[in-house]
This record gives sequence, C-alpha cells and structure tokens, in this order.
Amino acid sequence: MAMVSEFLGQLTLSYGTEVEPTFPTVVPVADFDPARDAVRIETAIKTKGVDEQTVIDILTRRSYKQRREIAFEYERLAKKDMIIALKGALSGSLEALMLGLMKSATEYDASELKASMKGLGTDEETLIEMVCSRNNEEMVDIKKIYKEMFKKDLEKDIAGDTSGDFAKLLLSLVQTKRDEPSNVIDYEKIDEDARALYEAGVKRKGTDVATWIAIMSQRSVPHLQKVFDRYKSYSPYDMKESISKEVKGDMEKSFLTLVECFQNRQLYFANRLSEAMKSKGAKEKVVTRIMVSRCEIDLMKIRTEFKKQHKRSLYQTIAEHTKGDYQKALLSLCGGDD
Repeated sequence: MAMVSEFLGQLTLSYGTEVEPTFPTVVPVADFDPARDAVRIETAIKTKGVDEQTVIDILTRRSYKQRREIAFEYERLAKKDMIIALKGALSGSLEALMLGLMKSATEYDASELKASMKGLGTDEETLIEMVCSRNNEEMVDIKKIYKEMFKKDLEKDIAGDTSGDFAKLLLSLVQTKRDEPSNVIDYEKIDEDARALYEAGVKRKGTDVATWIAIMSQRSVPHLQKVFDRYKSYSPYDMKESISKEVKGDMEKSFLTLVECFQNRQLYFANRLSEAMKSKGAKEKVVTRIMVSRCEIDLMKIRTEFKKQHKRSLYQTIAEHTKGDYQKALLSLCGGDD
C-alpha cells in the first residue's frame, strides 16, 4: 500500500505546471475610442495649468495596448509625440508614473534595471527587487527588450556594475537556467537539496555560497517550496532565519527576496509597498515601480495579500501616505478599496 501511495504521490499532475493566472487591476476598457481619448488628452495638456485629472482618468484606466493606440491617434491628430507632450506638461512623481504607463511591462522593467545601474553608484535595492522577483519567462523577455532598447546585454551591464558573490548570484538568475516545473515530484532530489543547503550553511563554519546560488537559481519554484519545508527537518532554523545568520548586506537581501518570492510573490510585493510607504518621505520610486509594473499582471492579488498581512487595504494606505495628483493616479491604478 505504501508503494502505491508513493507512486500516486509522484503523479501529482498539477504540480506547478499551469500557466500563472493574471489578476490585473487595469483591464482594457470596453467602450474604447482612441481618437476621442487623444483629443481629451490634448485638450487637458493645453489647458492653462494642465488638467491632470483627465490625463489620470484616461491613462490609468486603459490597458497598455489601448494607451499605445491613443498615442498613435494623438500623433496623427496633434502632429506631435504624446510622450514628449506628457513630459512637457507633467512633473515629479506623477510624470514618472504616467511615462511608466506608456511602456509595456517588459520595457518598463528593462528601463528600471538600466536606471539602477546608471551613473555613479548602483541602486542595489532596485537591482535585487527586479532580478530576484521576476520569473524565467519575464527575465527572458526583459533581456531581449533590454538589448533592443540599450544595444547592450543586461548580463554585461550587471557584471560591470556589481562584484563578488552578489554579481554571481544576479548573473546566475539573469541567465535563466531555472528548471521548468515538472509533473513528477522527486522526493529524493528535494531531500538532497535541503540537506545540501543545510550543509553549505548552518552546519559549517563559513557559508558555501556557491551551493546556495546554484540551488536557488536553478531549481523550479514548486521544487524549492518543498525543499524549504524539508530543510526544517535538518536545520534548527527555517530558510529565512538561516540566510540572516549566514550572510549579510546585499547577499542577505537577495536570498531573502528569492525565498519570499518563491513562497508568495504577491505577498513580497505587498510588503515592499508597505515598507516604501511607511518610510519617512514615502519611497515614491518603489511605490511607482510596483504599481506600474504589476497593474496588468497581479496587482489585484497583491491587494488581497496586503489586506491580509497589514490588516488595512492598499487603497487606504496609499490615501494616507501619498498626496495630490500622484495619489489620485495610484488610487486609480489600485482599482478600488478592499
């Protein structure tokens, strides 16, 4: 009987192979007329003092594909580029948010990665968030678009901007060597990886970071979720506690981000939003980036996780910690209160 149950256990056919469903807050509007929207935006920009509310109402409630159509119609009617017109009319955080919406999710990710490595000093926090929270498919697309946009390889830019184990970890994630989820649960491999993580860290003096990097950048997410459960039978600490004991600085942040995203990616983003808004002088760049990059992917689910974790809605938190037209745009992307 034990043999049969073990065999059935290996046939869990839904083991993480489904396409990840989307939970957007921004969806295509039904009664869509790009020419009408283009005229309204042109009028809003020309108005003395700029009618930001109209721009917000239109751009935050249309899908990316629809925004592109509006931009096309705008150029045809106004004989100028809509993005340049928006740049001239808006400023500050609202401008950054609106211009972000005019890029596809992948273009936006690519440009945020580029910005994190521009000029003197690297914005490691952004680099960690972007590289450690994107799945294989997203990262393949980002690399392709990055090359098209900047005529450079993302890998080369990261290698030139980071060093040591931190560079090794980021590069191994960008190389997208992660296994695809399988229909068969390999219990032996789960046990082997859990033991290897323990022996490379908590069990020894000094951490064998290379082993941690290899396992966390190459195994499929459903496999790793089971590895972290199994890990507890070897280590007196769970995986996150072990990371905090073994490594510090950028490595600690990176490994923790990975584990949090493997366990619940939307909860990771919810916590990032909460931290960014709580911090003195809300970290608007972080808030903008998550709201813009996730609104057509999984922001509805992030909203749910936010409420569950922080006992108040994302909507209320945005209303409390931001202001003005920027606040209006964020609330519109948020798509409602929970």
